[in-house]
Amino acid sequence: MVYDFSHTPMYQILRILKEDTQDEIFFSALNPDLTSGLYAGETLVIEGKTYTHHSLKAWSSLAELLGYRMLMPKIQSGCLIIVHYQKLQSVSSFHTDTIEEMTEKYGSLSIFSRINKLEEPTFAWHYLHALQAVKLPHRKKILNLGINKGYEFWGIKQMLSAEDFATLSLTGVDYSASAIQKARTVLPYPNVTLYCHDINALDSLHLPQQDLIISISTLQSPAINTKVLIMDLVQKSLTTKGALILGFPNARWHDGELIYGAKAPNYPYPEMSLLIKDIYWIKKYLQQHKFRVTITGKEYLFLTATKIGQK
Repeated sequence: MVYDFSHTPMYQILRILKEDTQDEIFFSALNPDLTSGLYAGETLVIEGKTYTHHSLKAWSSLAELLGYRMLMPKIQSGCLIIVHYQKLQSVSSFHTDTIEEMTEKYGSLSIFSRINKLEEPTFAWHYLHALQAVKLPHRKKILNLGINKGYEFWGIKQMLSAEDFATLSLTGVDYSASAIQKARTVLPYPNVTLYCHDINALDSLHLPQQDLIISISTLQSPAINTKVLIMDLVQKSLTTKGALILGFPNARWHDGELIYGAKAPNYPYPEMSLLIKDIYWIKKYLQQHKFRVTITGKEYLFLTATKIGQK
């Protein structure tokens, strides 16, 4: 069955497709290449017939909301395309899996190990802009908490010349032994030091104070007391002009796709109260300690903090 959505309002499309449980969905729609500059829902008359405009981005977003991926649309004829949705498979997920050795939930043999966030454009865009905002070339001592495979440091290397990168002292900490081993292959450089260690016991590593601390997807772990850790980092681990880049997932990974909106316990849909609460508390605390704080991002929210008055 091929639905005809060439002149159908979105509320009707939502109602129809929410009730469709097929593994694959097909529907015809106006070719958006013919409607550049129109907004969603605007109409266009072609050869006496009225069509409603929706962009490919809108159709892709709809697929994501319904638990599908959008495959490459096909030109049907004239001004129509055929949109093809394929249901995401119910596969094992590191978001919900519970395994006996919890330190390897994000290890080199996990599904998580297949993910390179820097290959997702919105993550890469906002992370690289956060590095620019903290004036990366001036940050000589950099600590990454929850480094996993080390791609955030690899991204730093791509931003700098070989000479500037060699002047940095980079330290990564993660509780997964296999992830640290993988990071050593990604970052085989003499100025990179990696520790398999519990972030809650950071003091026992006796690290020097850092010019920049990065932590992506780590602070909301149930094993970490976020407020205590943030206070310790600001009071003990940062230099007086130090900066922070903290990344919070507002997404989940499923069957190869990055899906916007993190699922919260006891809710069947994304609910952001806990995420907003944590970010607001951190922002307020940092502002009290004379940091300028910005929050950017989409699937991952980046809190970037620099000292007020810093040149």
